Amino acid sequence: MKFGFDIDDTLINLREHAFHIYNKRLKQNISLDDFHALKRVEIHEPFGLTDEEGKEMWNNTLEEIYYTNCPPFPDAVDTLNQLVNEGHEIYYITSRPKEHGERTKAWMKEQGFPVQDDHFFYGMQDDEKVNIIQELQLDYYFDDKPAVLNTLSNDAVKVIVKDQSYNRDISLTRLINWTDLQCILKS
Repeated sequence: MKFGFDIDDTLINLREHAFHIYNKRLKQNISLDDFHALKRVEIHEPFGLTDEEGKEMWNNTLEEIYYTNCPPFPDAVDTLNQLVNEGHEIYYITSRPKEHGERTKAWMKEQGFPVQDDHFFYGMQDDEKVNIIQELQLDYYFDDKPAVLNTLSNDAVKVIVKDQSYNRDISLTRLINWTDLQCILKS
């Protein structure tokens, strides 16, 4: 089978990692409870930043957010390696900007994710992910963003939502822990 995966907040805990960076840079101590209560993808509101200030903060810290010690979600690396060992094809489809694509691919390999160079797609907008997903004729696709998930819900691909506080109103099959994947595939 062919499996497609978003990266940020699907395979790796990017937003929470960024939240810790914001706390440090802004010399604040905002609780993770505030992070887990967020109803949108953006993380700046608990820090008292406007949308414009939040966008600027994100862009100014992007290098640190993307390439420091952002952890994969527990068991994500092992789960994807297990899929490859079972003979499945793994594709990565990320909206990360084009200028970060090759470094992201190398970083993912360093983390132990099974990455084939020709199975790694980047540099597109969220709505453009749909075209790649359809062209690849994936059997399963995993993502966290409502904007992407909602555009795929009527396609032939089985869409799985990686559980996040901002996507709880989406009624698709939900993955909370990567160890649950085998149970989802059997259902």
